[in-house]
This record gives sequence, structure tokens and C-alpha cells, in this order.
Amino acid sequence: MGPQQDRSSSMANGTPAARSKEAKVVHYRECQRNHAASIGGHAVDGCREFMASGAEGTAAALACAACGCHRSFHRREVEAGDDRDCSSTSTSTTSG
Repeated sequence: MGPQQDRSSSMANGTPAARSKEAKVVHYRECQRNHAASIGGHAVDGCREFMASGAEGTAAALACAACGCHRSFHRREVEAGDDRDCSSTSTSTTSG
């Protein structure tokens, strides 16, 4: 096995990672977990917004107090001047 890489460093591929000067506010909205996926259906639980179960920096902070799902099941919404976030979902319209 090779040496462990330090994942907490700000270096990416040998170059310093670019940091945004604008503070981005991230909100996690409705839960999109499909509870009926194992039987071929589609059913969501109706949780409208992520609420952390514990303090920031703990494992419990990633679990929703309302529905019990992991934070990654909730729709991520970024509020900032730069709207180039790849993880948010958006719809595009085509004319023609």
C-alpha cells in the first residue's frame, strides 16, 4: 500500500485550490429519498426541510431530525452570486 494522502489539505493536483471570496449559504430542502425503490415504486416521506439531529461537526449533524435520512437525500440549494454549482438541480428550457 502507498502512503496516505492528506485529504484535508487545500492542494488539488499539486496546485492550491481556488477559494471563493463570496460566502455561499447552503440550504437543504425537501427530502427526495425513494422509500419504495426496492419494490419498484416511488414514494417520498414528505419531509419539507433538513433539520440536523446534532451539533455541527458531529455525525448526528448529517442525519435529519424530521425524517431520519442522511443530508445527501435532501435537495441542495446554494444562495450566492455565482450560480455555477454542479450539485444543484436546474431545469433548462429550449426554444423551438
